[in-house]
Amino acid sequence: MNRPFVVCHMICSLDGKIDGEFMTVPQAKPALQEYGKLREFYQCQATLYGTTTMARSFSDGFAPELPSSEIKYPQEDYISQSHENNYIVSIDPQGILGWSSNVIQKRGRSKAHVIEVLTEQTSPAYLAYLRQLDISYIFAGKTTIDCSLLLKKLKKLFQIERLMIAGGAIVNWSFLQENLIDELSLVIAPVADGNTTSVSIFERSKFSAGKTPVSFQLKEVKRIAEDGLWLRYIVR
Repeated sequence: MNRPFVVCHMICSLDGKIDGEFMTVPQAKPALQEYGKLREFYQCQATLYGTTTMARSFSDGFAPELPSSEIKYPQEDYISQSHENNYIVSIDPQGILGWSSNVIQKRGRSKAHVIEVLTEQTSPAYLAYLRQLDISYIFAGKTTIDCSLLLKKLKKLFQIERLMIAGGAIVNWSFLQENLIDELSLVIAPVADGNTTSVSIFERSKFSAGKTPVSFQLKEVKRIAEDGLWLRYIVR
């Protein structure tokens, strides 16, 4: 296979939400802890997140206004020579995320080298910004992300054999619609959210061409954390 094995690993409420107040309820805590532990089960070398998730939880928000760069870097993939063997793959088609380092260190997780995924609409100033921080980046499309091309590059350039996708909803749907998810792993917390503005596991972007429903085959179900469930599916 010319791409990594891909698992989409998510935690959700009983009504399929992946964010919102349900995560703050005490009864959801055991499921959240199990969700974190199950990351190790898949032994993935990289975890991929969308722009919104990165801005909220991993990057330094959004980049400041960047000055013009005297050096015009070509729109070619750049691989830092100081990269780790563990990666966070950041979907950033417009080149807008802010950074202070080329690695991310989260409590309870291994240090991860950042790989920015860009499109050809990314400004020269942003490329210079990433180079200054020695952040790896790859191009995967003209104006929108080509998920298939992205996966091929992750394997070819970084030797990534196993990749975890962990949101958000639009990113999850984009890979699913292109039949690029090998397994869906859902940890269900025993809490209902009920908020109509909370995000679901899969959501289609208004720019997305893929509108075909996708069916799954149940691979395994386990009771976890007393009242939670771990569901494993493969795409039919």
